[in-house]
Amino acid sequence: MTQSGPPEAQVHPPKPGALRLGRGILPSPEQMHEQWSWQRPDWPQFQWDWERLVEPLGKARLALGRLQMAGSVLEPRAAQEVLAEVLALEGVSSSAIEGEMINPASMAASVARHLGLPVESGAPLDRQAEGMATVLWDALRNHGAELTVARLCRWHQALFPESRPDLAIGMLRPGQVHVASSVSEDHAMVHFMAVPRERLEVELDCFIAWFNQGREAGVLDGLLRAGITHLWFVTIHPFEDGNGRISRILADLALAQDRGGDPLARMSNRILHIRSEYYAALEQAQSFHGALDITPWLTWFLDQVAAACAESEGVLRRTLAKGAFWIRHRASQINERQRKALNRLLDAGPDGFQGGMTTRKYASLTHCSPITASRDLSELAELKCLVMSGGGRSTCYDLPWETLLHGP
Repeated sequence: MTQSGPPEAQVHPPKPGALRLGRGILPSPEQMHEQWSWQRPDWPQFQWDWERLVEPLGKARLALGRLQMAGSVLEPRAAQEVLAEVLALEGVSSSAIEGEMINPASMAASVARHLGLPVESGAPLDRQAEGMATVLWDALRNHGAELTVARLCRWHQALFPESRPDLAIGMLRPGQVHVASSVSEDHAMVHFMAVPRERLEVELDCFIAWFNQGREAGVLDGLLRAGITHLWFVTIHPFEDGNGRISRILADLALAQDRGGDPLARMSNRILHIRSEYYAALEQAQSFHGALDITPWLTWFLDQVAAACAESEGVLRRTLAKGAFWIRHRASQINERQRKALNRLLDAGPDGFQGGMTTRKYASLTHCSPITASRDLSELAELKCLVMSGGGRSTCYDLPWETLLHGP
């Protein structure tokens, strides 16, 4: 089965030695010779240069420590709300990397149900969102449980809740798979060929045994283990589809199992923003001629751990800001329409509500007239809940984010 590569891959010129094939044509044994890392005789004995990893590993550990320290000041309910937002973003982003769109409101509702939090009324139900939330919840709640083929197959079944005649769901792939992208109307470029079907069970058992052994402290640095987990699983490619999503969940699971890990450290939203770079890093690490020295991949991965921690810290700080905002205005006379609009701005964050809140947006959000919207917004500005900018038809309102996030 041929899987389409990411849209970004379609604009990359073929690399020297890349396979260019007619559509529907699998590579011949001659073409497959010495193409991918799993074909090396020493596979999967990965190697890395510790000296080159000291700096990125230190930065990732520092970012993880900052995230844990910031999270330690949260009240239990606020901590659950932050976790819910991070998990919902993880589910939407991981699916989007593969070109699968999940409604963010559906994802948020499914995550909230699993965490026992209130679900926003009117949130649309979506089986795909519920399946992703189920897998994320299992990896989080049962992070100490052994990984098994059966557990991976349950995850796969959850990710594909609807029957598809072209896809083996909840079971290992029945045949060979390769990842390709279009280079012309009649040709495709093969970026990666997975291990042969006849080797799949042995390869997967080897990976699972290594992963389960790594749960013991001191076997391998937890952040390096997470990076190796991601690369190794997606290189085996045990399913016809969904391997990328499961590999990222496994990497997050490995981070959660790490002694210094944190459930808020999630990778997918960061990877979504640099998707082309992500696929390029994977392709380099999976090439035969890169040998099994995965130092470049681990360096790249550790850099993204640090960036992902910073993003999660931003979510956490927005939650703290939201709490501080309502404490500051607990005595203010704010009606339900105004409260709804303020919460929408607080949930969106500093950059999440483009153009600020206008009279038109407020009226649409709260289902009121433009006159009422204008009056409500003016009142919020007088209460110093919002800051007004512009004038006339360009008037808009936003929260005083600088003060909320960094203090007066």
